[in-house]
Amino acid sequence: MSVRVGLLQLRVDDSETVADRKTRVMELVSAVLSGQASGLARVGDVGATQSLDVLVLPELWTVGAHNSAMMLAHPEPLDGELVAGLCALARSSHTWIYAGSFPEVDGSQRFNTTVVINDEGVVVGRYRKIHLFGFDSGEAAVLTPGPELVVIDSPLGATGSATCYDLRFPELFRGLLERGAESFVIPSGWPTARIEHWRTLLTARAIENLAWTFGCNQVGDQAGVELGGASLVVDPWGQVIAEAPTDEECLVLVDVDLSLVTRSRDAFPALKDRKL
Repeated sequence: MSVRVGLLQLRVDDSETVADRKTRVMELVSAVLSGQASGLARVGDVGATQSLDVLVLPELWTVGAHNSAMMLAHPEPLDGELVAGLCALARSSHTWIYAGSFPEVDGSQRFNTTVVINDEGVVVGRYRKIHLFGFDSGEAAVLTPGPELVVIDSPLGATGSATCYDLRFPELFRGLLERGAESFVIPSGWPTARIEHWRTLLTARAIENLAWTFGCNQVGDQAGVELGGASLVVDPWGQVIAEAPTDEECLVLVDVDLSLVTRSRDAFPALKDRKL
């Protein structure tokens, strides 16, 4: 079974206001889902005629992944206009949306939250980022760590959610694997300074878990931090199927063969030899 996936690598830059960016990105998502985003650069060896099954957005695209002041100033409720708008787009296009993440407000707490919206426009999953970046500053100082691992049945099979800095903690991905994960979706705000880590870690998570791995990053400058792009799709053998440029807003398109997970795990049953 082939599934068409799009990773929307966005430009998230401090030169644009939060309100303007939200409007622009929602219009861009609508254009992508309707096949009308003719001016958007494309990466991937697939045609443009088939509609998407899954669209993935990057981390904290509303405010910037490295701008903690904006995280505090512009939180979003789970039942607010942002999520409702994305649900409407998913429903009208019959597309699953991994909506990147946003600073979710829930009572007195704020989380770095990803929502998963099915092709009927219903929120079917929520992941609150567990590992917050900043070493006692940045998002680590203003947000609350999430409490649990999340695996959702989607067109990508049993799909584990992780966000950016989570990528550095392989035990999280083992936990997702134990819950049946066949693929991982990782929205991110990964900086240029450590972009080689990004490539290496995404590939490692794919190889060690024999799972499809989708990393959706962003470009732009946020609070003095340059974002590194290079959104990546890695197959269960660790083969990079598609990679975005490091400096350009674009759409990465791939056709994913889900059966490769089972075939890879059968051909190389290393996961059965785990002792810990």
